[in-house]
Amino acid sequence: MDLTPRPGAAPPPAGPAPVFPHAYQQPQPQPRPYLPPRPETPAETTTRLRPIRTRHPARTAAAAACVVLGLGLIGGAATGAWLTSDSSADAAAHSTYTVGRSAWHSVPVDTFFPRTLTGDGAGPGGADRVWTRIAVAPDSGCRDGLDPLLARTLGPVGCARMLRATYTDATASSVTTVGVIFTEGDEAAMKALSTRFTRQHLGRRTDLMPRTYPVEGTAAAGFGDRQRAGWTVHVLTDVPVVVFAVSGFADGRTVTDPQPADRAMAANATTAAAQAGLGHEAKGIADRIERGLRRTVTDLTEKPE
Repeated sequence: MDLTPRPGAAPPPAGPAPVFPHAYQQPQPQPRPYLPPRPETPAETTTRLRPIRTRHPARTAAAAACVVLGLGLIGGAATGAWLTSDSSADAAAHSTYTVGRSAWHSVPVDTFFPRTLTGDGAGPGGADRVWTRIAVAPDSGCRDGLDPLLARTLGPVGCARMLRATYTDATASSVTTVGVIFTEGDEAAMKALSTRFTRQHLGRRTDLMPRTYPVEGTAAAGFGDRQRAGWTVHVLTDVPVVVFAVSGFADGRTVTDPQPADRAMAANATTAAAQAGLGHEAKGIADRIERGLRRTVTDLTEKPE
């Protein structure tokens, strides 16, 4: 049958749309509930911390007790370590060598060189002596107070500082310069120097006599190198110090036969220095200055400031 529409004929009425079984149907969008817009957040955020529970009073007290106990143990350990570690350092800091070496600028001059020295039995035949200080030299190095040869002899222990003073006896007939040399040597160096002085009898050599300290307008105005009559030099080993003394006549006379104090003090000595007791003068004054120095250094060592 020919179904081609004729020209000019009306189209046939439209029928219902054909239904195709199992055809795909596009899902229809479902309406979404309204949600308010989220606020913008920064790039870095902080995490919320968990709430801290309220501490029980007993638990708080226990924690505090533990803290106190811990601090006490730590403090006790630290104190013990300090006492243990610093005990040797403290002893070294207050040793006679450390204290003695620095005593020259911390001890009053009247302590080093008392205005009056009493020498009970220090004179010839056990006679008593009294010496009066007439001058104190400014502290200095050893170059001006020692002959070059004596300075070189003391070179191994060095010279940190030298103090000197001049005394006269009660009759003003003799004068004596006493000196204290604070060295830079340690105990071994001081012992070695002391041994050398003893074995080589350096304290008896006239070319190793200390120099005098003359003072114008006093009994020691004419007390120079040619007036030296008796002397002593003692190297100490318990403190870094050398003590010396040199004596002569107050009238300025020249002495041609000076004699070390130990020989001038001998019973059979006949030199002018021996007959005048100048060996006793030098030794007596040096001994008392030395004793006072040792006593001062011991006090400073045992009771540091």
